[in-house]
Amino acid sequence: MKRAVSISIGSSKRNKAVEVTLLGEKVSIERIGTDGDMEAAALKYKELDGTVDAFGVGGADLGALVDGKWYPFYSVQPMVRFVKKTPLLDGGGLKNTLENKAPAFLDQKIGSYINTRGRKVLITVGTDRWGLSKSFAEAGYETIYGDLMFGLDIPIAIHKLSSLKTLAGLLMPIAGRLPFEWVYPTGEKQEKRTPKWGKYYEWATVIAGDCHYIKRFMPDHLPGKVIVTNTTTAEDVEIFRKAGGKYLVTTTPVLEGRSFGTNMMEAALVAVSGKGRPLTWPEYSEMLDQLGFEPQLQELN
Repeated sequence: MKRAVSISIGSSKRNKAVEVTLLGEKVSIERIGTDGDMEAAALKYKELDGTVDAFGVGGADLGALVDGKWYPFYSVQPMVRFVKKTPLLDGGGLKNTLENKAPAFLDQKIGSYINTRGRKVLITVGTDRWGLSKSFAEAGYETIYGDLMFGLDIPIAIHKLSSLKTLAGLLMPIAGRLPFEWVYPTGEKQEKRTPKWGKYYEWATVIAGDCHYIKRFMPDHLPGKVIVTNTTTAEDVEIFRKAGGKYLVTTTPVLEGRSFGTNMMEAALVAVSGKGRPLTWPEYSEMLDQLGFEPQLQELN
């Protein structure tokens, strides 16, 4: 059996292990959280390096790919310094292949609902998910990218993809050198919610992006909203349901009541491929087509 392990600096409360069959190959998918402790994660990578088929980098990114340009997160690099043998995936491949399908999927499944309420999307941090950001803009959505608000607590909304690209060029070389926990919730911070930026949540028909960012600042009520995200636990789904959300779309498959992160699913695909290396985008796309993977829709209310 193949084995893919995501080692995450996120909360250990979200740990999960399942066995699935992909393209006729059994694979064990396991998520291990270290509650914000990067050194504990580094030691777990060291322990398992060479003994598993693929690693996912959870709760952090090795960098951000914005319109073809790579911006590394230097504070994350020490966490993976011991990895010498096992392929290391942070989800970037699926963020730029599988997540691109989300706007077309929405049009196919609930297009009339969205068009009635207005094609307006709030993407919490667009530089983190360039494929999602670009595909919503190309699908004719009025967009707000919350990078400055959600990432740096600066009360400025970004309305154009071109402005997001310019911002990335200016700020990502600086943000990439900040401690990662300054720009992304880790460990116990993932469980805390401080409502903020409510008018932008209210404005949007679709709220898209990283689940932790969406929950971190979401208001108590999200009546009729469509939420597009991944890495959802059963508890996350219930939070969105109680807030009055109408639909939840997860961009990765739901396995035993849980959608795993792109890093975890990417590691699973690499493990199954048997290539012993990260796959190219065309290779990911080919495997996704063979598997029939597409976003999944849940009606909440």
